Amino acid sequence: MSVAREILTSLLALLSRGETTRTAPRRTRTTSRKPPRAQGKQAQGKRRGTSSGTTPDAGAGYPGDFTGQVQVEYTPHADGNPDPGEVVWTWVPFEEDFSQGKDRPVLIIGRDGGWLLGLQLTSQDHDRDARDEARWGRRWMDIGTGAWDSQGRPSEVRLDRVLRIDPDGVRREGAILDRTIFDEVIRSL
Repeated sequence: MSVAREILTSLLALLSRGETTRTAPRRTRTTSRKPPRAQGKQAQGKRRGTSSGTTPDAGAGYPGDFTGQVQVEYTPHADGNPDPGEVVWTWVPFEEDFSQGKDRPVLIIGRDGGWLLGLQLTSQDHDRDARDEARWGRRWMDIGTGAWDSQGRPSEVRLDRVLRIDPDGVRREGAILDRTIFDEVIRSL
């Protein structure tokens, strides 16, 4: 058995127990995203830690970003389940390659069948590079600070990309977004 295969086997065993290791390459710690109907909570569970990168089947079940008319909801409940109006942490596929992604905060704004719909957040200030962002069609809006960022940094929400989020893939709830700010975000979509 090759060294790479042994490492991958060990890493998959750790991931199945919800553990991570510092010695493995970062890109191998991401779990796959499968449609909510194909994978239950008992199989996925809540993940620990943050990760970015890819695994052999990461993003395999991701049907692509949502492009229709969002039926917006604001129904947050601090009950451990992800709901519209909450900021949650989950794996977000990269736009150019759905098989790769990054764990990041996402504002949940609605539903699409068994998927949640969300907008990614960042603590990077895109006001400084607004012209370049606009050139690529990316639009951002400041939403302030919240419990989703442990360092209390101001956040921006991306308005031009609506993500489909597997409810079983949400790692944790970050916070309930204030209704006034939520409504401002929706008006800006």
